[in-house]
Amino acid sequence: MSRSILPKVFTWMCLGLLLTFATGYILSLNPIAIVNMARSFGGWGMLILMIIELGLVIFLSARITKMSPLTAKLSFLLYAFITGLTFSSIFVAYDIKNVIFVFLITSIVFALFAVIGATTKVDLSKIGTYLMMALIAILICIVVNIFMQNSMLDLIISIVCVIIFIGFTAYDVQNVLALDAAGALGEENLAIYGALQLYLDYINIFINLLDIFNNRN
Repeated sequence: MSRSILPKVFTWMCLGLLLTFATGYILSLNPIAIVNMARSFGGWGMLILMIIELGLVIFLSARITKMSPLTAKLSFLLYAFITGLTFSSIFVAYDIKNVIFVFLITSIVFALFAVIGATTKVDLSKIGTYLMMALIAILICIVVNIFMQNSMLDLIISIVCVIIFIGFTAYDVQNVLALDAAGALGEENLAIYGALQLYLDYINIFINLLDIFNNRN
């Protein structure tokens, strides 16, 4: 199985992460801008950004086979930028040293399981269904805990989410290689599709590790 697609996938993923973190950090230097953004649209600013994020993910995933490579790239970068706007609150809420520490831990964990996904001979396609089922169960728990406000459950959810998304990391890398071997997508669009999936894995591992670290302290 050729792995020639992976450098392009990881290059775009890293560009997306760089754009997200740079946008979030730069915006965090102006807390008033963050407050104004949150208060925009009658106080629904952050929620509207999150809805746009979700819409872009659905749009990219559903239309990736039909859109031009340029549209796919611009949509991915737009998604990374908007995510950076919502990420600005992280740089305000957490000490920058803690953010950098968790970033490094996330990078190590992510890289390890990405390598496993790229090199293992074990067919990981079957675990995708189980991971998705686990993710749905966790989403239900998150909704329930919004009302319960149980800190222990919140910690457990974060730990399970990390496990789920490191599993998705290995699965998504192997899936990209399988799609490449099957010629299911053009190389440029497949690179963006793979970058988006792995970007989401990385971001979710990072956010939940940050929550775990914060709970521990």
